[in-house]
Amino acid sequence: MVSEATYSAIRFGFGLGPAGLPKDLEAALAGLSGPDAMAERYPMLKMREALPIFDAYERALKNRKAPGAQKKADSVKGKINYLFESGMSLSIARIAESKTPLRERLMAFWVDHFTAAPKHFISRLALQPYLDQGLRPHITGTFGDLLVSAVTHPFMLNYLDQVSSVGPNSAAGKNRGRGLNENLAREVLELHTLGVGASYTQTDVRQLAELFTGLNFSADDGFVFDPRRAEPGPEVVLGKKYGIWQGRLEDVHAVLQDLAVHPDTAAHVSRKLAVHFVSDAPDEAMVQHMTAAWTASRGDIKAVMGAMLEHPAARRDFGAKAKRPFDFIASIYLALGTPGDTIAAYEVKELRRRMIVPSKTLNQPWMKAGAPDGWPEDLEHWINAQALATRIKMASQVGRMVGPHVRQPSRFVDRVLGDAASERLRWAVGAAETREDAIALVIASPEFNRR
Repeated sequence: MVSEATYSAIRFGFGLGPAGLPKDLEAALAGLSGPDAMAERYPMLKMREALPIFDAYERALKNRKAPGAQKKADSVKGKINYLFESGMSLSIARIAESKTPLRERLMAFWVDHFTAAPKHFISRLALQPYLDQGLRPHITGTFGDLLVSAVTHPFMLNYLDQVSSVGPNSAAGKNRGRGLNENLAREVLELHTLGVGASYTQTDVRQLAELFTGLNFSADDGFVFDPRRAEPGPEVVLGKKYGIWQGRLEDVHAVLQDLAVHPDTAAHVSRKLAVHFVSDAPDEAMVQHMTAAWTASRGDIKAVMGAMLEHPAARRDFGAKAKRPFDFIASIYLALGTPGDTIAAYEVKELRRRMIVPSKTLNQPWMKAGAPDGWPEDLEHWINAQALATRIKMASQVGRMVGPHVRQPSRFVDRVLGDAASERLRWAVGAAETREDAIALVIASPEFNRR
């Protein structure tokens, strides 16, 4: 039988790793209340630091015919690309060192729930600020605050074309003959809050899109609210009136906070959490228990997670979930005991060879989901004949790389999988012809690839 400590580390984290991991699910939950030590240890780029780089790139493009300008433009472009890709190495460095792995697992969930990708090359600069300022500070707080921060961040505004949305009757709309873009409003209702088929209409989408006009950003200030672009109000969303004759940011915040505690949102996002953490077909009683906690706490994320972890269904069907490629790669680094400082220090070539290329090969390229609904959750999408062949090949490469440094493969399987390792796997590891083969067997095993 798999122990609760193993459940906590593998199902609700990324694997057995550093000493001092939570001994049970209650301890895992308690870790969400402490300080975010990993964000402090491995800080990401802030928006105030990104804006001068953005400005330098724009100036380099404008002056590209000047002597030496192309070389300078290429240098800035390379820096932007590295900052985008190093978001992955910093994320995995945090996982490798974290004593509160549930926080890192929650971060991975919310990054997918609020899927955004670089629409243009220059928008790659906003990724790290989006992860570390738009999402991370709020992932253990209230869903309303997280929703407001994610939806109004420049990375999301650019991804869902909000920057092209102008109120038709606003000052800017009349002068420029521009109109609404409903992308952000539609995805907020359909994906981020109420869910597909919930109690909203096309009229609600349009009214919300009108309320969102004014949300914008600039190279000098980052996020801005521009009243000249805002559609004169009021707007009515789900039967409630927001705004006055002049568009205001306060009204945008108000509608998002209301959506965050709507019953449909409570049910939709609670189910998504249960699917991500526990099972592709989660226990209905557990989902209802989480939904009730959401309603009672008005979207307090720790309360909802507590409701999930205290339910008996959270301890059933170990191995029912696939480790998606990001999880798989992170788990390998955790299994090998690679220090976070080493991971965070990867330069361009090493970062691409070790992380960016493998994630693309496994069909989950870093922060490039094909649609706003993010990456699939279902096990069959990630664990199939073609995917397994790729994972086995990668496991063999890992085995050749670290095999000589592992003197006793039996201890390796204990350290990596603990009591989740089957007797069959232990026998295979013991019977392997080489240490390299033994390591590869562990990394390629069903126990390692599922959670």
